[in-house]
Amino acid sequence: MNFNDRVSIDLGDNGVAQVRFTRGDKMNALDPAQFEAILEAGEALRTMQGLRVAVLSGEGRAFCAGLDLSSMAAGGSSPQAKLAERTHGNANRAQEAAMTWRKCPVPVIAAVHGVCFGGGLQIASGADIRVVHPQTRMAVMEMKWGLVPDMGGYALWRGLVRDDILRELTYTNREFSGEEAFGLGFATMVEDDPHARATSLAETIANKNPDAIRGAKRLFKVMHEEGEDAILLAESVEQDGIIRTPNQVEAVMAEMQKRAPKFG
Repeated sequence: MNFNDRVSIDLGDNGVAQVRFTRGDKMNALDPAQFEAILEAGEALRTMQGLRVAVLSGEGRAFCAGLDLSSMAAGGSSPQAKLAERTHGNANRAQEAAMTWRKCPVPVIAAVHGVCFGGGLQIASGADIRVVHPQTRMAVMEMKWGLVPDMGGYALWRGLVRDDILRELTYTNREFSGEEAFGLGFATMVEDDPHARATSLAETIANKNPDAIRGAKRLFKVMHEEGEDAILLAESVEQDGIIRTPNQVEAVMAEMQKRAPKFG
């Protein structure tokens, strides 16, 4: 499955989808066509049959170098457009490129290498898990161009990065490495081969009860957005919908019989 020759999706028999940014010659920088391809890919994942986990990566020398300034300078986006206009639920078009991974019903694991600046960092932050090469170059870059992060970063970085550290990185647009990103909170883990590690992790998750995995992801959204009463109720509602169903029983039987599960 290919979207504008900018993003591809390959779904394996095990339910793991490899989602790749394929504008490698431009370090997967974000021009209008790239934004559109990302949004279309995100929409496709929401209804994809057999999907259990998605691995998000970039081809070539970078995960995503951020905004394609040359395209924007050439009139690639409309300066008259008001960013405050909500075009995708609670988000605008650019914000949806990062938030779509949180809206995906299954876990998304970003494999990050090369360069991950600005909008690229915000897109990676939309994933559930980030596996980052230690030498990846990363930055909250927007202040370099006299701008603020506005692709969902402030919503996504809550709970990931300590507040004062995030302020320093935002105000200075200081570059940091993938290795440093782990200590800062931007990276879940650091690996020399992030794509291989992300795929291995995806395969592990794909071997769990798919109903419970999707329910767990829904609960994480509630956890971040609702109060204690709503969280407690949501836990119970999700469990009521899962417990003693065929897939849940199969998870127990496979564990007891020490075999691979066969979920429906």
